Amino acid sequence: MGFLGAGQMATALARAWRNAGLISDRSIASDPYPAAREHFTKTTELTTTTNNAEIVETCDVLVLAVKPQVMPQLLNEIRPMVTPQDLIISIAAGITLKQLADGLGESRRIVRVMPNTPCLVAACAAGISIGPHATSDDAMCVEKLFKAVGVAYSLPEHLLDAVTGLSGSGPAFVYLMIEALSDGGVRMGLPRETATMLAAQTLLGAAKMVIETRQHPGQLKDAVTSPGGTTIAGIHELERGGLRAALMNAVEAATKRATEMGGGHGNK
Repeated sequence: MGFLGAGQMATALARAWRNAGLISDRSIASDPYPAAREHFTKTTELTTTTNNAEIVETCDVLVLAVKPQVMPQLLNEIRPMVTPQDLIISIAAGITLKQLADGLGESRRIVRVMPNTPCLVAACAAGISIGPHATSDDAMCVEKLFKAVGVAYSLPEHLLDAVTGLSGSGPAFVYLMIEALSDGGVRMGLPRETATMLAAQTLLGAAKMVIETRQHPGQLKDAVTSPGGTTIAGIHELERGGLRAALMNAVEAATKRATEMGGGHGNK
């Protein structure tokens, strides 16, 4: 496997996949920045280079892990070297399958994936869209890779911008919630570190309850909301402050921005 781009996401995926025995120690990454290459090698014990051509010529699975604004330049550079035998996995937000095919060649085997940063701790939430020339084996390979670092769902491409807005940007929304809950704990007298850890563990525990019980979040909320109790008093304040609408608006805004980054093609 070759990683074109050795940033945080590529590093996290490479480390997780290597630990799971899904990629070999001959996998390699390219990046123009020395700090990124050094961090990738230190974290994964894999080789790095500045030469994109070396990656394409020696690897048959290519992970495009550059920033969206750099993608057109990268596609133009590697196009002459990419062959029909190569599986291309793009994790760039907003860059559509059509844009990738236009840049690399119409018949290329391309899969677009939208992961999120919790892949750093093997808790990724990803959406996968299979290009028209990718095979069923390609689809199974990509699903296996991303399910090894969390959960992954195959979706029509027009929904990937929504995945970007929800699970791609969502961790930042949750960090704000953890910080705000911690602030509340400090306001009520808890030490900062204790308040932050309690807040983070509370969100982790609540998320595990949803995932493991498969109950609707509303049911789980009702189970801890006693008549006239503390929880309903707090929920009343959250509703008064428009928490639900604010989070829905945040996902909508992030989704629209993902579409704009893709040149407006994400939902067409």
